Amino acid sequence: MKPFRDKVALAVDGGGYRGIMVARALDRLEEHLGVASHDIFSLTAGTSTGSIISAGIHVGLRAKRIYELYEELGQVVFRKTWRSFWPLSSYKYSNRFLADALRKRLGEKSLKDFWASRPDKDLVITVRDLMENRTRFIKPWKIEYGDWTLWKAVLCSCSVPTYFPVVDGRFVDGGVGAFKNPCYVAAFEACYCLGWNPETTTLISIGTGRHEEKFERGHFNRYNPLKWIRPLIDTFISDADDLQVRVVRKFFEQLDFRRFQIDIQPIAMDDHSKTEELTAYGDRLGEMILSDEQDQGVDNPHGHPLSLIEQNRNESILEKETPGKTPK
Repeated sequence: MKPFRDKVALAVDGGGYRGIMVARALDRLEEHLGVASHDIFSLTAGTSTGSIISAGIHVGLRAKRIYELYEELGQVVFRKTWRSFWPLSSYKYSNRFLADALRKRLGEKSLKDFWASRPDKDLVITVRDLMENRTRFIKPWKIEYGDWTLWKAVLCSCSVPTYFPVVDGRFVDGGVGAFKNPCYVAAFEACYCLGWNPETTTLISIGTGRHEEKFERGHFNRYNPLKWIRPLIDTFISDADDLQVRVVRKFFEQLDFRRFQIDIQPIAMDDHSKTEELTAYGDRLGEMILSDEQDQGVDNPHGHPLSLIEQNRNESILEKETPGKTPK
């Protein structure tokens, strides 16, 4: 693994219980470096389950402890009740158990108190505001969020529609939109808000698994309208994730940006019975981080970088489509 630069940031995707993979991978990183994640990362950003990991690191929890919390809470948070028979109910699980767990582990400290005591440690949590139809970026240094408790910010970010109820009648999962992968959010925060020099900054972005399914020719021709729902949702989410990676690589070229993602068999975000498989995936993800085996699938499905001719062609197209520029 290449050494990290002077400043190091972490961005963790959403993905429900699959976040246990990231906790396991970070545990491998801590073992390798002999340092807690809290001392490695000066900025953590997360969406949904990524906000749990980012907030846990922010308050000083080691990755191994965060992994154990996932194990402990999986059966409690995703407890089967009559609500589990969605869509008979508007959501599948009560958020009471998750809220209690977050309050217990993260405490009642407000965000402004974190910033006052540790201004060298920043945090960004994405939350979707349904009333104002926008994504909010909850940060400890922003005055409007100063009185928010950390656990509430995380609860809002984790409130996946149809899985958990809306918080305060307006706040849901920050991944509803374009920021399930918050790597661009972290890059922007580091370079434009904190003023970090990208040449001395490392950004580690970790995904929670990409479903890899193989289909025979003509498979999708047999789909009825209802069967299109899942593949369409998967497409929207994966494309949004990859877009964030492309944006960071394009506009933060001097940043030491490392994106890690792993192909997995389909595992639902609330399937806590797959802990053993997810742990194995987490070990593999940790190996990828330690060996700098970065995700190449964003630019090319075969994992190969674009040829120079293709890059020039794409850049030419962008120049022609940029408002205010005269095509060459």
